[in-house]
Amino acid sequence: MPICFFASDLHGKPSRYEKLIAQIKKDRPAIVFLGGDLLPHGFGIKPDFDDFFGDFLLPAFSKLKENMGSDYPEIYLILGNDDPRINEEDFINADQAGLWHYAHANKFKNGNYTIIGYAYVPPTPFLLKDWERYDVSRYVDPGCIHPLEGKFSIPPPEGDIEYQTIQEDLKRLTEGVNTSRTIMLFHSPPYQTKLDRADLDGKMIEHVPLDVHVGSIAIKRFIEESKPMITLHGHIHEASRLTGQWNEFIGDTLAVNAAWDGPELSLVSFDPDKPGSTTRQLV
Repeated sequence: MPICFFASDLHGKPSRYEKLIAQIKKDRPAIVFLGGDLLPHGFGIKPDFDDFFGDFLLPAFSKLKENMGSDYPEIYLILGNDDPRINEEDFINADQAGLWHYAHANKFKNGNYTIIGYAYVPPTPFLLKDWERYDVSRYVDPGCIHPLEGKFSIPPPEGDIEYQTIQEDLKRLTEGVNTSRTIMLFHSPPYQTKLDRADLDGKMIEHVPLDVHVGSIAIKRFIEESKPMITLHGHIHEASRLTGQWNEFIGDTLAVNAAWDGPELSLVSFDPDKPGSTTRQLV
């Protein structure tokens, strides 16, 4: 397979998208993966656009497709836990218009590979719960908020939050799939790896020390048991700064985290047939 790009956690920053688009024009990747947290978040920061999707994101990729013609890459994307699900319909409509593939809970064949997307993350300390799931049980780490106790931008499906887990979702989503030829697009990284290391050293909640690893146990087990070719992750921005690693082999599976807590765009380039040659540049 020709070159693929992977970026995640762009958080609605126009400069990062502009750098990504410039690299796409320059290097002509066959596929681009976007791993969630694509829209601006709140936190009291004034957004660059009143409607980031309609005023910037949609026009930028529409113009890129028009300019590149047949060289326009296949784009697979998911949302992340900072992306309100009320905006999901915008991404689905753009999928139906042929701009990209909305990959959450969907499966695609591309050459000899199957591409599967999954956006949910384990419970976090944040209130927005549109893209949170219990991981392998209803246990929630100290300092985190139960999905049932958070807020939603749109009502969740009845019974969806209380009874579903990431573990069960992945089992259903990959049933009958030859996962040895699969590229998995996740937002959450796998638990207890170099990719899910959070800056929580020495922090406690009610005298209980916080776990510095905040990824998904279910995703880690899935990788160990199902052995996909490559798994793509984001979510934990500081992990590669703290550990010095942005990728890690879990058995024979290459796992990559493209999130980054610096001002640059973290851009991963890879060939699924040659995972050992994967590179990252900070643009």
